[in-house]
Amino acid sequence: MNDHTFRDREILAEAQEKGPVSTLGAYLRLSGPGWLQSAITLGGGSLLGGLYLGMAGGYSLLWVQLLAIFCGVVMLSAISYVTLSTGMRPFAAMNEYVNPVLGTAWLTATILANMIFILPQFSTAYDALEKNLLPGVVDSSDQSKWIVSSVLAALAFGIVFLSFKPGWMHKLFDWLLKLIVGGIVVCFVAAVVQLLMQGEISWEILQGVIPDLSQLTTPAPELSSLLISDSVSGATQGFWSEELVRYKQEKMIASAAAAVGINMTFLLPYSMLARGWDKTFRGLARWDLITGMAIPFVIVTSCIVITTAYGFHGQADEQLLDSDPAVVVTSPFFATVAKNVEKRIKEVGDADEALALKSFDNEPEETRAAAKSQYLAKVVAQMPEEERVLAVALAKPNVEQLAKSLEPLLGERNSRLVFGLGAFGMTFSTIVVLMMINGFAFGEIFGNYQNIGWRVVGALAAAAVGLCWSILWQGESRTYLMIVAGTFAILLLPIAYLAFLLMMNNRDLMQDEKPRGIKMVIWNVLMVFSLAIVSIAAWVSLSDKLTQSTGPLVLGGVVTFGLLTLIGFAARGKDSSLYQ
Repeated sequence: MNDHTFRDREILAEAQEKGPVSTLGAYLRLSGPGWLQSAITLGGGSLLGGLYLGMAGGYSLLWVQLLAIFCGVVMLSAISYVTLSTGMRPFAAMNEYVNPVLGTAWLTATILANMIFILPQFSTAYDALEKNLLPGVVDSSDQSKWIVSSVLAALAFGIVFLSFKPGWMHKLFDWLLKLIVGGIVVCFVAAVVQLLMQGEISWEILQGVIPDLSQLTTPAPELSSLLISDSVSGATQGFWSEELVRYKQEKMIASAAAAVGINMTFLLPYSMLARGWDKTFRGLARWDLITGMAIPFVIVTSCIVITTAYGFHGQADEQLLDSDPAVVVTSPFFATVAKNVEKRIKEVGDADEALALKSFDNEPEETRAAAKSQYLAKVVAQMPEEERVLAVALAKPNVEQLAKSLEPLLGERNSRLVFGLGAFGMTFSTIVVLMMINGFAFGEIFGNYQNIGWRVVGALAAAAVGLCWSILWQGESRTYLMIVAGTFAILLLPIAYLAFLLMMNNRDLMQDEKPRGIKMVIWNVLMVFSLAIVSIAAWVSLSDKLTQSTGPLVLGGVVTFGLLTLIGFAARGKDSSLYQ
């Protein structure tokens, strides 16, 4: 035990002797790991997950991220209880007492999730700088992308370095994260408060916090009313309905994955062990998770969904609704709307439309795109208003377009600034924490998660992958990379949840610290419920992946992992006390 941990223990013990008020003060002073979780969960994934949820489902999807964070808090509480009660490194405990395949998969999936999620953090941070904070200074050139991304990586590593050693540097690191998270909360709460004060929204929207799993298979209520209008019928109605459901499913799953990712389940126990915490700190750990992570997450993501639903859901801009094709093409959403309309023509359009679209294949390559765009603008200009709104609901906007949802409240300049600061703060703080997690993970591979050398290597490895975002992602929307990453990351999360459930029920591992009686029943009910929820989300995501060209590869990976897991349980022998 180092001097700082000993001092923290004394502070906690003295405060508990004085009563609840003093204990609360000590908790506020000593908190840290929960704020680390907040810095990563309040990242680009949560930001863009909330934004896309607001666009796809409006206020009716407020419950999605709340349910996801509830499940996450349950499982993070479980792994913190196991870790602080036993004092063992979770990776070693998982391998020895549960299943070495699950342990290895957990560590590997953590590193993989870091590499997946750091890419959209860099892309979205860059988008916020280019479109909102430093337009004209930061541009779309490859040189600018490399220079700015390198500066971000260097700054992030500098902050990560503060966390390597206890003392004033570590305290400074904690306070920097708290300031960033606090600033994020203020930015988005201020927008919702102003909406309420101006009477633009009412408290009735909070009905959206009630979970409704039917939302996985049906379009949002506001969009369903457009689908059944006389202007949209037959095959066209079926096409838009199917596209809207698929789009909404993807956003719901990505948002759930961003709330508590598998790499967060790795960060929490190792950040606690790095501070020298043990079972004396279990109460502080629960407090830290609720106040440092869950409450800021619920507030911020709810405000993001609300502001985006107000500004975008079930709406289309004036340019797109115009009857003049020359005006339609000036809409900021025309590019994505045109792609959706082109898909609709190919799948359910009439013969004349399909033939006209196919004729562009014979155009010279240098004029083909422009000619097709002009034709699609004419098609959109002739579409019923309801169908145009449905097409906009499938858009993939950038941060500049998303910031427009705040313009009626803050004006163009202020909306850009507030949204840009919020987006940049969330993504940059997540870059910092992902690099830190990767450092712990690399150290654990080589048996010493505290080794500064391996932590540096792991942090720099994550940064190196993040720097390649402009090469690895060529999509039309930089923000949409976050959604793509989330739908893959959700496939990894049940691994951790299953392992934690088995660890909590293992008497050999927990010994006298294993909960008993009604406490164990409550733990199991909550953990099984959380595992079931993420498993459903993973299955929906997997089902979608199986229909794509990579389907056989994904299915082969899942089957192989399942067989290896069974072998791992068998290797533990028949004398395992797993369910005693």
